Amino acid sequence: MESPFKGDILKGKVGLLTGGGSGIGFEIAAELGKHGASIAIMGRRKHVLDSAVSALQSLGIHAIGVEGDVRNKEDAARVIETTIKQFGKLDILVNSAAGNFLVPSEDLSPNGFRTVIDIDAVGTFTMCHEALKYLKKGGVIINISATLHYTASWYQIHVSAAKAAVDSLTRSLALEWGTDYGIRVNGIAPGPIDDTAGVTKLLPEDVRRKKQEASALYRMGKKWDIAMAALYLASNAGNYVNGTTLVVDGGIWLSKPRDLPKEAVRQLSKVVEKRSRDAPVGVPKSKL
Repeated sequence: MESPFKGDILKGKVGLLTGGGSGIGFEIAAELGKHGASIAIMGRRKHVLDSAVSALQSLGIHAIGVEGDVRNKEDAARVIETTIKQFGKLDILVNSAAGNFLVPSEDLSPNGFRTVIDIDAVGTFTMCHEALKYLKKGGVIINISATLHYTASWYQIHVSAAKAAVDSLTRSLALEWGTDYGIRVNGIAPGPIDDTAGVTKLLPEDVRRKKQEASALYRMGKKWDIAMAALYLASNAGNYVNGTTLVVDGGIWLSKPRDLPKEAVRQLSKVVEKRSRDAPVGVPKSKL
């Protein structure tokens, strides 16, 4: 799909993306790059990074890949320093590294719970903390979240807790760093997105179909949808947006099944209205 944004809206900017080697993270990296930014992507798997960098460079994007684990403070610092050495600055940090798997809560070990918290929440904070000194002149941070914790989710208690923490980090850093340094900190909460590991691993085909039917827009999201939201938040188009998490899910988290078909509601309304009009007005019901 064609971007609604001008092709140079991020000209001269430098973006660093965790989890940028695949899925939503890669799509955001590609769109930031196609709109003028130089790109560094961080991940744990070298072959994934190499493939992603090659794909970005084939689009004419200045891109590098740096191995690292967001749970490791030394890795975070090294990746950021490498980005600075290569491109001279850092303007945009996108935290999209995440862990997820389905498991009943009674079968989830404390170590399994802690692993997801460490990647999503602690990793997000670590990257923000290490990048702060380079973002102090009005940088942008975008944290990829979810809608799981807005109500409750089956078999994803670890992820729900982690993403709730990410949203809290987003608001608190927006308040502190927005006030002190002019840094805008926002989040994006994607719904189910086609052709991503999250949907493939977590949503069987029948569940996926139900999700699509539940969407107010009657479709699954695309990685492009999330990338466009990131472009908006990273560019001057979003320069007065701070401390919010933008939900991009087609209205799925709001959806609930209809209790009655629309036509049945119309017929019921007519019956109720007629009954109300036919009822005597002002006639006391008491026999006293």
